[in-house]
Amino acid sequence: MFKASRGAVRDVVFVDGVRTPFGKAKGVYAETRADDLVVRVIRDLLRRNPSLPPDRVDDVAIAATTQIGDQGLTIGRVAGILSGLPESVPGYAIDRMCAGAVTAVTTTASAIGIGAYDVAIAGGVEHMGRHPMGEGVDPNPRFVSEKLVDPSALVMGMTAENVHDRYPAITKARADAYAVRSQEKVAKAYADGRIQPDLVPVAARHAESGWEYVTVDEPPRPGTTVEGLAGLKTPFRPHGKVTAGNSAGINDGATGCILAAGEVADELGLTKKMSLVGFGFAGVAPEVMGVGPIPSTEKALARTGLTIDDIGLFELNEAFAVQVLAFLDHFGIDDDDPRVNPFGGAIALGHPLASSGVRLMTQLAREFEEHPEVRYGMTAMCVGFGMGATTIWENPHHGA
Repeated sequence: MFKASRGAVRDVVFVDGVRTPFGKAKGVYAETRADDLVVRVIRDLLRRNPSLPPDRVDDVAIAATTQIGDQGLTIGRVAGILSGLPESVPGYAIDRMCAGAVTAVTTTASAIGIGAYDVAIAGGVEHMGRHPMGEGVDPNPRFVSEKLVDPSALVMGMTAENVHDRYPAITKARADAYAVRSQEKVAKAYADGRIQPDLVPVAARHAESGWEYVTVDEPPRPGTTVEGLAGLKTPFRPHGKVTAGNSAGINDGATGCILAAGEVADELGLTKKMSLVGFGFAGVAPEVMGVGPIPSTEKALARTGLTIDDIGLFELNEAFAVQVLAFLDHFGIDDDDPRVNPFGGAIALGHPLASSGVRLMTQLAREFEEHPEVRYGMTAMCVGFGMGATTIWENPHHGA
């Protein structure tokens, strides 16, 4: 076993990432437990990486935003046991809302970097059909009574409308056009076989249709048009700009990845799909949580000594089109820049909250393989209650 000497930091690599196909709330996974989705992910990671002895996994970190029911009971531990990992492998649950899986990755990666772990499994799950966002929460009344937070901060769609107010150049038509491109890119990525290799098929039972084998994402709406989106209702504000068409849906799904120290990956014969360069988390006013990725990206870039021009691929979570467009405007990136979400994003694929961060990373790793000319890539996302999360990765295929 390798150990870092005092003061040394080891390279941390992304070995592999997978996810279940994402479903619509009360859709294909209506009768499937959240913890069983995580089990499918962990088992498939081990199947795809047979040179990794299960007892070399030092920890299992699984995020969930709503940690109750089948997403409770320290889901990282129970899913590890259910998946067949040795009892000696510990696990835990983690929550940073939409950035839960990102935090699972950065937390375990930090432990690998200082030599506390050699290998870890990190990911997230959200069964929003069974556990709607906010289920069981009891916000402290001081938030409103002492005017610490604008009441709109508690409704994500209203925060997106607030971002539209802050960025008047981001019109509804522009948001709809971005959403259509996301749908088109996902359809093309599926047609080209770029998404399927990292999907874990799930046998799921539905009360009406019986058993089915889920092999593709349920949310995409191929054929979506700007004209079709133009007439959708704006449920968060009369005559607003945020609709179901230019937002991510209410979804179910799980993700997971294997992280390892670089020298341990070499020892075990594991692949190195990406190397972690750095990361940043930042807070913003909760009522405009969609701008969170801007300061988190600025922090990550500053701490790694990079600039936005060094980033050759972006995987930006599309909680709302306006949130992505605000990021692009801030950094001077065109709406249709080919570096941004080349396989499409959450507006089409779905956003099962705590799981989405590893989906971004898995897609970025796949894109790195196709683009050896790119050295650095980034994943970034907004986070509920006013935060942003950014990770920066290096492409091991660069220059090959």
